Amino acid sequence: MLEVRDLCVSYGKHQALDGAALHVAAGEIVVILGANGAGKSTLLKAVSGVCEGRVDGSVSLSGHPLEGMSADQIVEEGIALVPEGRGIFGDLTVEENLRLGAYPERARHEEAANLERVFALFPKLVERRRQIVRTMSGGEQQMVAIGRAMMSAPEILTLDEPSLGLSPLLCKELFQTLRAVRDLGIGVLMVEQNAKQSLAIADRGYLLENTRIVHEESAAALMTDPAVQAAYLGGGAGRAGRPGAAAQPRPAAKPVDTVLPKPAIVAVSPTSGTRLSAETLAGLNMDDLLAKAEAVAKAARTDPVGSPLDGRNGTENGAASDAGIGTGSGPGTSDGHGTRTGPPGAGGDIQAMLKEFELAAARAGRAKPLPRHTPAIPPAPAAPGSDEKPVTIEVYRAPRVEIYKRRPGGGFERT
Repeated sequence: MLEVRDLCVSYGKHQALDGAALHVAAGEIVVILGANGAGKSTLLKAVSGVCEGRVDGSVSLSGHPLEGMSADQIVEEGIALVPEGRGIFGDLTVEENLRLGAYPERARHEEAANLERVFALFPKLVERRRQIVRTMSGGEQQMVAIGRAMMSAPEILTLDEPSLGLSPLLCKELFQTLRAVRDLGIGVLMVEQNAKQSLAIADRGYLLENTRIVHEESAAALMTDPAVQAAYLGGGAGRAGRPGAAAQPRPAAKPVDTVLPKPAIVAVSPTSGTRLSAETLAGLNMDDLLAKAEAVAKAARTDPVGSPLDGRNGTENGAASDAGIGTGSGPGTSDGHGTRTGPPGAGGDIQAMLKEFELAAARAGRAKPLPRHTPAIPPAPAAPGSDEKPVTIEVYRAPRVEIYKRRPGGGFERT
């Protein structure tokens, strides 16, 4: 069993780890959770003998003290580290990388058996055993890194962010493989940002905050702890406190006004890119024009006294409509279905309104574009008493691209 007591690490005056204590038994997966910079990777490096800072405290494996030993001596004792970033030899093949892991004296006489065990854990490596490692995917390279550590026949396997950079599918396969490693009787100590999946396969977990281990609990209990959910599993909105503290309720959201502002019609000068409103080009107020058209349309649907047209006799006297816009002077005709076919009455006003639209469009087409350096005309102001703001559309020109070709005799020419 791996046992760590009062482990402290400092880099000069910076305290990276302060009084950490934990233990890992054979056939057990233990995960360390914590924010970036809390000291998780430093703890693994100190246990494995590769920490560059000053290390104090007690580290022992099966009762044998490890403090003061070099990294290769700690591997001989039975602790293998899979570092962050994998640390594999990219120009060697898969099998060459794996056999390098059997260099310790404790693993040399079992090299063939350990190689078969690794291939059983990672069947994909069997068909890739002759492939150069740097040509493999990130997930396959992680398999090589774990397999190389397994080749040293470790009692404790330590992993620093094993799922870093892997797809969700490869992460799932990786954690299933770590379960198989545990079933072989090997203890696993893992630092992992993917708290949800790591706790799902772990037996116990530690919370590391600001260089200190603040809590130890079973993985199942940590999964349901409100503070852990808020801090690491995305289950809370506020900042998590110590484990066991009640999660703060989220304040009720304020209702959102779903009424959108009324858009304004704008036009763009084709040469200068200056924004112009349609009202500026046409010289008319669009709201008034549309209201007038609506009144005329309403007048076309009713007779002088407000009753529907009588399609049976198909006539109308053509008097002024109830909207007070335009008059007619002759009887209109109907097709027998209540639809007027002649222009008198309000129908003549519709023709007049259409004519006004044509004139406004013509005026807009004759409008001269503004000079390139003339300030843009602001959009038309909103109606008095209204808080509506005009909406404008930004238009950008495509950049000009020039292509040059090298001449056979030297120099370049534009194509």
